[in-house]
Amino acid sequence: MYENELKALKKAGRFRERKIFDDTLDDLASNDYLGLSHNKKQFKKAVKLVNEYETLSSKASMLVNGYHPIHRIFELEMAEQNGFEEGLVVGSGFLANMALIDALVRKGDMLFMDEEYHASGVMASELIKHRVVFFKHNDAGDLQEKLKAYPAKRQIIAVEGVYSMGGDLCKKEIFDIADVYEAILIVDEAHSAGVLGLNLLGIFEFYGIAIHERHIKMGTLGKAYGSYGAYILASSHIISFLVNRAKPVIYSTAPSVFDTALALVNMKHIQKNAEKYRKKILERQVMVQKQLGIRIQSLILPLEVPDNESTQFIQKGLMDQGYLVGAIRQPTVEKPMMRVILNLGVSAKKLRHVLVLISHNTVQ
Repeated sequence: MYENELKALKKAGRFRERKIFDDTLDDLASNDYLGLSHNKKQFKKAVKLVNEYETLSSKASMLVNGYHPIHRIFELEMAEQNGFEEGLVVGSGFLANMALIDALVRKGDMLFMDEEYHASGVMASELIKHRVVFFKHNDAGDLQEKLKAYPAKRQIIAVEGVYSMGGDLCKKEIFDIADVYEAILIVDEAHSAGVLGLNLLGIFEFYGIAIHERHIKMGTLGKAYGSYGAYILASSHIISFLVNRAKPVIYSTAPSVFDTALALVNMKHIQKNAEKYRKKILERQVMVQKQLGIRIQSLILPLEVPDNESTQFIQKGLMDQGYLVGAIRQPTVEKPMMRVILNLGVSAKKLRHVLVLISHNTVQ
């Protein structure tokens, strides 16, 4: 039924398929920033925590009978740790963005979204097309011009703390402009929480921004936190509004109890070991600067390549050396690229070897 479409994808070098990669490869492709996906000690802690309760799974939506004590403990601790009034655990980062954008942008409001915002947010914006304005990527000046041009009952800005493909940080000026215009600011911290800041809390901490009622922080638990699911942090009245109006919260089974428990124990582990992890992050950033002459502020190293075929060729060559890196093609990105994650679970020695291999290639 879709044979012609599949043929076209293959011809363009954009055909994708699920693969089970060799688990012995050193992982420099996933978003497992701190290497917690291999930490069995933390896994056992989560199992022990869940076993303290009679109910082990979610059973229903959060508004029926799926809200578990572990969900509430996680929400409270995550909110307190980040300086927010209230938290809400959600099934995935995709659902969190859908929930925020569909529920919060009401009649008379305008949403201002970075043009490189995550696909989940872009998809959600399709539901409210006439109330959305995209601004140039990380361009504070363009954002300000569009805020002036589109006054509204509520102006809502959506940005990412660290952009998932380029690895660049959201500019501090955007936070400042949001305050000047008294706009609600949604910050997707999927790739910055666990990576940036003194205590690895993310972009708000990195910039030393005092949290207030117009700030909303959301992020996934499937990256630095080594689990699955997501969270939204905000003022208590915004969280209450989401519980009452956000369809992904109301009509979805509550998030996995075990995954939330794993995120909880990992969150505590990261806080306890923040200094150690921060030093390893800096070590890898310096290594990239010395080897490739590229300055990065996150754990994402993007390297443009000439075409789609090259991404797969380079990926295969590095796999032959024992390393798995991301081969990213359209439509995920405008131009094909290699995406190298400086995973703290991979030794500095091996990472140095990968950078040497890359420096001898054309992907610099």
